[in-house]
Parts: sequence; structure tokens; C-alpha cells
Amino acid sequence: MDVSERFWNASLEELTCGYVEEEDQYVCLLCGKNIEKGIIYPDEDKLYEAKRYIRVHIEKDHQSVFAYLIQLDKKVTGLTDHQNALLRLFYQGKNDAEIQKELGIGSASTIRNHRFVLKEKERQAKVFLTMMELLKTKDNHAPAFVDVHKTAKMVDDRYNVTQKEQNEIVKKYFPEGTAGRLKTFASKEKHRLIVLREIAKRFESERIYNEKEVNEVLQAVYDDHVTVRRYLIEYGFLDRKSDGSAYWVKN
Repeated sequence: MDVSERFWNASLEELTCGYVEEEDQYVCLLCGKNIEKGIIYPDEDKLYEAKRYIRVHIEKDHQSVFAYLIQLDKKVTGLTDHQNALLRLFYQGKNDAEIQKELGIGSASTIRNHRFVLKEKERQAKVFLTMMELLKTKDNHAPAFVDVHKTAKMVDDRYNVTQKEQNEIVKKYFPEGTAGRLKTFASKEKHRLIVLREIAKRFESERIYNEKEVNEVLQAVYDDHVTVRRYLIEYGFLDRKSDGSAYWVKN
């Protein structure tokens, strides 16, 4: 199960914690890091058992679950830029007067109104989630959709893909299997997305690659590795430093 799949399948409680507990390990929902149970982990002259260490990992590598979630694309969070800025300041513990001064909008009462709107959004979300859970027991015709990767930069109709469609497209472009070479680079947006998703799986989630290493991985997939590399970044599967000196899987 990849990082995005675990993320979207997690319960609200698990998302709030930032990790899921499995039989023999804890898995970070934000980056996929595995913390094996039964091992004592050293960190800055302290020793931690696995459950505490997964929390240490989240604090050190992601700051907090909130800090990670708030930086996701607005298509994933459903927040406007203004709501995003407000939530960041609320999380910092600032009062309405301080927020009004920092953002330079309206008055303290204006901020209170924004709090009310966000609270209303929370109530609506709870009702909607409940209805969707109940719908699962009745809607026997709903297709199995492929999860949107949580680092997606542009969420639109390209992501409207069923599991059946994905299997057919993967077979078309990887006739020798996903471990083999790409037959041709997809021109259709939806097909390209699915192809890139499969290619991204060839990179290790916690490893930092230099450009030569990235090219070696991609050349084993397709001759025009530069185009594939560009689209992996554009679609939010890989990220890199501005000078191209380091690449990594974007989780």
C-alpha cells in the first residue's frame, strides 16, 4: 500500500495522530516511514519505544500533522488562500485582534465572523462524511475509484479514474508488466497520470537522489527520460531543489 492510499484510507483519528498502527509497525501517514515495534530508537541522547518514536519523527520531520496538512494544495484541502492563512494564525494561538492586525483586514469582529464560517464548514463536513459512510451500505453500483495522490498539484477530471480503467491503461502502456519498459509515453492526460503514477513507484520514498541517479531510473523505463522527469515533477510525484542537485519522492 503506497503513502497516498494509506492516507486516504485512514480514519479521522489516525489522520489526527499522523500515523497508523499495524501488526508489527507504526507507519507515518505523511511520508510512509515505518517504525518497527519491539525496537528502542535512540534520538539526541534519549531512547524511545516505537509508539513514542513515531511521534518524535512527525515532530522532527513534519513539525506537526497540522503543519503538513495546511501546506497541501487547495484542491486537496478545500480551503481558500484566505482561510488557509486564518487557520495558520489560529493554530499559532493568536487572538482575533492580533490576527486582524497581522492580516490587515476589517476588525476583530471580522475575524470572529471568519471563525463562525469555518465552524460551519466543519459541521457541514461532518454531516457529509456521515452521509457518505451511510451511502456505502446502499450504493452497490459505485465503481472503485483510484485515490488521488495527496501531493497532486491539479485535481480535475484527469483523476476521475476507476480501478478497472487503471488496470487496462497500465496493461496497454506496460505490456511486459510494470517492472518492464514503457511502450510509449501517453499523450492523453488521464493516461499520462496513470503512467506517471506507476513510474513514480520505482523511486524509494525516503531516499534523496541526484540528477544522474534519477536519469538512470528513468532511462530503464523510457528513452526520453527528460520528458518523463519533467512530468513527474509537474504532476507532484517528485520534487527537487531549484538547482537540480537533489530529487525526492514527494509525500
